[in-house]
Amino acid sequence: MELHVSILDPTGNITALVESEVEITRQPAVAAEIMRRHPEVEQVGFLRPASGDGVAAELRMAGGEFCGNASMCAAVLCRLNGIQGDEAIRLRVSGTKQPVSVRLRREAPDRFRAELTMPSALGIEERAFRFEGIGSVLPLVRLEGISHVIAEPASPFFSLLENREAAEGAVRSFCKELRAEGLGLLFLDGSGAERRMTPLVYIPGSGTVFWENSCASGSAAVGVCLAKRSGAPVDLCLRQPGGTLRVSCDPRSFAPRLGGSVKLISSFSENFSESC
Repeated sequence: MELHVSILDPTGNITALVESEVEITRQPAVAAEIMRRHPEVEQVGFLRPASGDGVAAELRMAGGEFCGNASMCAAVLCRLNGIQGDEAIRLRVSGTKQPVSVRLRREAPDRFRAELTMPSALGIEERAFRFEGIGSVLPLVRLEGISHVIAEPASPFFSLLENREAAEGAVRSFCKELRAEGLGLLFLDGSGAERRMTPLVYIPGSGTVFWENSCASGSAAVGVCLAKRSGAPVDLCLRQPGGTLRVSCDPRSFAPRLGGSVKLISSFSENFSESC
């Protein structure tokens, strides 16, 4: 079968979107093959047109999780495919009940500035975790379609940043314990309006664990956590391995907004075997 694929760069979190119909049961295998052929790709989503309710398209990630960076990429493809929208492009995305909105500003023929309005957080709590002799209470932010645990320098879990194999074991263990659709283990450092974040994300539905170059939903989780902690609105820039995402969040709603850049790298068609 021949599939049309676009590869985009949302702040370094290289994303492939398939614009051809693929049965849900086959999506994880197709995604795995795309990532095998294109090792720079960190995640794969499947995009199809939507009709009615002012929604431009439907995006399903290979593992059924929610992904903010992929949502911004999907909005860019909609715009490049001629869907203008009024003020924002609305999308249905896996892992969420309500459509999300993405505002776009074109900066170059193949590059856009994107702002994503996320659904409100489902819950924020302090939870005790243990892994291989390490125990600590960490902030847990539950979002629709994915949850995130935040490790800061004062936590003994922050040391896992220097032991990637152990960190990957921890995020798998925490995800199983929480029965989450996906889980990020976020290593957060710094203070004030500019901080550093290194995101590790595990998606059991697709069997992938990645040290991502940037994570939009993880950035949103940090905004939610800091807004709750301070009791005041936050507006900060999170420096990540692939670049910087801006996040703002008001503690009255805990509905974070994200800003980042998206660049189209390539679009092409490839043949895949029926075994995918």
